[in-house]
Amino acid sequence: MLKKEATIEQDVILTNTKLGDYTQIQAHSILNEVEIGDYSYCAGYNQIHYAKIGKFCSIASNVRINPGNHPTYTRIAQHHFTYRSELFGFGEDDSTFFDWRKDSSVTIGNDVWIGHNATIMAGVTIGNGAVIGAGAIVTKDVRNYSIVVGVPAMEINMRFSDELIEKIEKSKWWDWDYDTIKSRLSDFRNMDAFTRKYL
Repeated sequence: MLKKEATIEQDVILTNTKLGDYTQIQAHSILNEVEIGDYSYCAGYNQIHYAKIGKFCSIASNVRINPGNHPTYTRIAQHHFTYRSELFGFGEDDSTFFDWRKDSSVTIGNDVWIGHNATIMAGVTIGNGAVIGAGAIVTKDVRNYSIVVGVPAMEINMRFSDELIEKIEKSKWWDWDYDTIKSRLSDFRNMDAFTRKYL
């Protein structure tokens, strides 16, 4: 059973990262300047940089969020010797090259499911309740409760009607406290009961 304090498995590298209650970061993940909300988890072998992730998010294995880039249009050479120069003894690294990545952070809402091997590119915002299909490459913002798949990711469906989405958003169930969620677990398992009682 998970504890209130974050569960961090072996070979995880966390740099300037804040983890919420009941979060889980599984093995071989790298998180750099990331904030993860309560109850969210990474299933392992994840690389996440400069991102804010909401509560109750499910991130499958091998997901990359805000991956690196190369200077395709701004420099003659794309290779990282131009900004990771110390590796080759060419002089000091060009730290300014990395500023774009930090300035283009990713924002992920609450109750988002990101499938295996998906990539979320820099600057993208993913709305509450969205589903990102396995292997998708997300290059633009994703609407609340939409389902996107493919390369590049395209919206194929909505999880719920506009009316129901509006009611869920107003409920903000993801902000309910631990005891409230626990006491209403059976209703979370029955959509009709949940909508009737809380929406």
